[in-house]
Amino acid sequence: MKRRWKLVPLIVLMLISGSDWAANPIIQTNFTADPAPLVHDGVVYLYASHDEDDADGFKMLNWMLYSSTDMVNWTDHGTVASLATFPWAVQSNDAWAPQVVARNGKFYLYAPVSVAGWPKNVIGVAVADNPAGPFKDALGKPLIDKGEGFFDPTVAIDDDGQAYLYWGNPDLWYVKLNKDMISYAGTIMKSSSKPAKYQEGPWFYKRNEHYYLAYASTCCPEGIGYAMSTSPVGPWQDKGALMAPNAASSGNHPGIIDYKGRSYVFGFNYQLNFAQTPLHRERRSINVASFSYNADGSIPELPWWDPRGVEQVGRLDPYRRVEAETIAWTSRIKRDWDHPFDWAPGVRTASGPDKGMHVADIVDRTYIKVAGVDFGAQGASRFAARVASGNKNGGQIEMRLGSVEGKLIGTLLVPDTGGWQRWRTVDTPVHGATGVEDLFFVFKGKWRDPLFNFDYWQFFATPGQ
Repeated sequence: MKRRWKLVPLIVLMLISGSDWAANPIIQTNFTADPAPLVHDGVVYLYASHDEDDADGFKMLNWMLYSSTDMVNWTDHGTVASLATFPWAVQSNDAWAPQVVARNGKFYLYAPVSVAGWPKNVIGVAVADNPAGPFKDALGKPLIDKGEGFFDPTVAIDDDGQAYLYWGNPDLWYVKLNKDMISYAGTIMKSSSKPAKYQEGPWFYKRNEHYYLAYASTCCPEGIGYAMSTSPVGPWQDKGALMAPNAASSGNHPGIIDYKGRSYVFGFNYQLNFAQTPLHRERRSINVASFSYNADGSIPELPWWDPRGVEQVGRLDPYRRVEAETIAWTSRIKRDWDHPFDWAPGVRTASGPDKGMHVADIVDRTYIKVAGVDFGAQGASRFAARVASGNKNGGQIEMRLGSVEGKLIGTLLVPDTGGWQRWRTVDTPVHGATGVEDLFFVFKGKWRDPLFNFDYWQFFATPGQ
């Protein structure tokens, strides 16, 4: 039986994204949705819901985290919370759109979950000491219980310290949170000025003197609309479309931040799903676009997700330890078995026994792109990586600049280490790596079999640099 996937959309994305850009969707190793970015201590933490690989309808069991300091290379931190975090919730599904906010040295995750015997979601809250968790249930029960639970919570803290929680589909609800962030004061209110095309997925924030409410609009497909107000509780003035609906995506969910002097909106589409099958499955992929506010604080309408993604805002330092799961681009497409020498990337990320993340499912001619690597004027002379292999033949890591067939600067031989979690650090000389380049790790070996796992890597500078 022939097993062929259409590779063109993903290969095109890879080719058009140059050294200063990252391709959309920005995460390719998992199906992700409902982006919830948080800027903290100079890092963008991107929390996401997770569509399971075998999802047809919604099948969502946990929440994941990615981080970046340049908006192009994203590091996978794995699962930071799951339905098991809320043992009172239904455990079989419904880990829907989350948001995390920081306050007083703690991080609070708000998430919709289901409870037995209730047809609508409720909202739970978990707390952690750092952005990557582990998050622990704060209450042992819902924060927003049956009645107005619904889903898609969003939280922001005003300049006076008052925090507000919004949520809802099809209505828009809000309540004031207490300073402990795990209880609320006063009455749950339904907004009387809900925008006309509001559907779900609100994203509430303040910027300068304006309050904003972005949301998934209409249905279906869903675009992104937004409204503005001079008060955190409205009335909301409908400002129309931030991004018009597109038939390629039945859903949407915005997340908006400022970072390093630029403004960004995150959302999702079904690009990776449709690259693998013509059938609509609830397997989504997070995208990002940059924009500039108008002088009056309004937001211009943006085109549908540009496959180029956004421009890089920083460079990656190769002379420090870099996690192998720091990725600008790879792909989930499985190989065309009838044409084994076609490029058909398909690496995955996985957690090991120490709960750290690594790259797995490495087979011949898969690859990872790391964008905007700054080797400096004199460049690198050596490369080292932590790897593990249970394949008696091991494999190789080719380091290439610019593309999967670009300049070869070195080849690392990965031995059989005696097991897939028996880790060794191996190194090799490299030559010709100078300046700022996109770095491609191209994996080689016996193509039908897994070759090795890849934990982290580091270059070493030419002596005298």
